[in-house]
Amino acid sequence: MSAVAPRPVPVALIGLGGVGKAILQQLLSPPLSNKFNLVLIANSKLSLSLPLPEGQLNPNNFLPILEQHGKPLDVSSVISVLQTHPDGNGVLIDSTGSDAIPSLYPTILGMGVNLVTPNKKGFSGDQSLYDQIQSLTFPNSSTLAYGESTVGAGLPILSTLKDLVETGDEIEKIEGVFSGTLSYIFNEYSKPEGSDVKFSDVVKVAKDSGYTEPDPRDDLSGTDVARKLTILSRLVPGAPKLEKGAFSVPTQSLVPPALENAKDKEDYLNRLPEGDEYFANLRAEAEKEGKVVRYVGVIDMKTGKVECKLGKYDKDHAFATALKGSDNIISFSTKRYSPRPLIIQGAGAGADVTAMGCTSDLLKIYERVRTLPTPAKTA
Repeated sequence: MSAVAPRPVPVALIGLGGVGKAILQQLLSPPLSNKFNLVLIANSKLSLSLPLPEGQLNPNNFLPILEQHGKPLDVSSVISVLQTHPDGNGVLIDSTGSDAIPSLYPTILGMGVNLVTPNKKGFSGDQSLYDQIQSLTFPNSSTLAYGESTVGAGLPILSTLKDLVETGDEIEKIEGVFSGTLSYIFNEYSKPEGSDVKFSDVVKVAKDSGYTEPDPRDDLSGTDVARKLTILSRLVPGAPKLEKGAFSVPTQSLVPPALENAKDKEDYLNRLPEGDEYFANLRAEAEKEGKVVRYVGVIDMKTGKVECKLGKYDKDHAFATALKGSDNIISFSTKRYSPRPLIIQGAGAGADVTAMGCTSDLLKIYERVRTLPTPAKTA
């Protein structure tokens, strides 16, 4: 007698920007469409229950259908749908970039609804929020929460760190280029073979190419890197407590002193050449030492420091030679991986790879909640 296929796991997706749309496309396509039942989609204003009375939802038609038939978003109702679904407690995917949904994570998890998110703000927020989330998830509860794509998009960074720690390795240092935007900017600006391009020109090309936020200061502030370091450090036993989350991480801003008083993003972009001399001096100083400049995040267990800063690296260092475009590269120095560190490198940004990080987390939940019973032995 053949085994009965497990029931699909109910899923609701909130957040339908670039990453959300890519998640939607992956969920509606095989093989994931056989494992997950998408019961609701929502943006910041409207929600739409599924399946549709007529026709099929797809990544090309979801927006007009949502705008025509959607109802005002009520997050508590979404949670209730997932909690009471006849196929068992479902999964909420928070693909928003706001603080609103992360502030509700304890409520969501407390109701037995599982969570997957690329949103960094919950896991890098105040320590009190993080502690609440941890108290309500496995192994303290049967409820599951995953955020692989909060650091490095689809790269297996968090899962690797967890495996190192949970198998008894000791973390000595984590160091890396964690921002795809800043990776691109410094790969172009400070090359091993030398460069005379202006910093303002590189930033403008990065913005025009879609590597930066609409206001480049959001990237140059270093806050995104600080959030990723916070998430990583909270998985390392003995790492410093970060009571205010990312705001507790010393972070070097790349907004040059001459532009700190810019009134808005237009004023900043227009005046960007005023900061060229500042960065040219940094590059020239590094070149005199035979080095390049990179913006890095560091967790150093020997010194007890967690910080985001500009660093200088030898021209034959992996951070100088291995990176292309907006790649991320992360180095784990541990008791086992010493003196040669474990290095993970690859695309650290992009909707499709970030979505893959989320859907791979969904599969981890599926494997836990839909494990088939062992078939009875026949005589």
